[in-house]
Amino acid sequence: MDQKEIKQLVARTAVDSLVRSGMKLGLGTGSTAIPAVHYIGELMQRGVLQNILAVPTSFQTVIACEQWGIPLYTLNSKEIGGELDLTIDGADEVDPRNFCTKGGGGALLVEKIVAYASKSYAIVVDESKIVEHLGLKFPIPVEVIPEARLPVQRALESLGAQVQLREAVRKAGPVITEHGNLLLDIRFPAPMDPEELESRINQIPGVVENGLFTRKHPRLFIGHANGSVEQRD
Repeated sequence: MDQKEIKQLVARTAVDSLVRSGMKLGLGTGSTAIPAVHYIGELMQRGVLQNILAVPTSFQTVIACEQWGIPLYTLNSKEIGGELDLTIDGADEVDPRNFCTKGGGGALLVEKIVAYASKSYAIVVDESKIVEHLGLKFPIPVEVIPEARLPVQRALESLGAQVQLREAVRKAGPVITEHGNLLLDIRFPAPMDPEELESRINQIPGVVENGLFTRKHPRLFIGHANGSVEQRD
């Protein structure tokens, strides 16, 4: 199977295993989460799923939901009441404890808010995302308010991080998040404790959020090239 087929398979497996009619769902962002959104929309159109209430984590997810007619809400909507039954999302890296890094698509702030507001949390990935240690190969994103860019960069460097401002691809200048902030991508030359690091980064004045997810233990679905899907709690 190619990578696209693997992502579709693992997304469908997670939806079939976990999603039921009447659920309040958090819907993630990225190349593995969006196939789950499409499949939920397909099941709704076929009448297999009914009365789904969805909270999207990015504008990309909003567009996907609109294409399939999935009703959209926010965590503050009366129908949602600040709590979700389940969130399905992807990840950039996952370690042996199911700790994750997310935010390669720049949506880490709402992704974390939605994930941590969910009773249950599922991560869908292909096998290339499984690593021994987070932040050594794929960078950990840190969302910062623009006025704090250099002070935050210096504070991160004092923790041992290599820091790079994320530059846009098809516009001049840096990436601007959906909330008007900047992203600093950080790497470490040696393994760090993800739980401690998530907390320490968020204590830096000017940091909005970071892409380490350690405080909500997900159910992990891993797609393999041989067509199998591994589940890990």
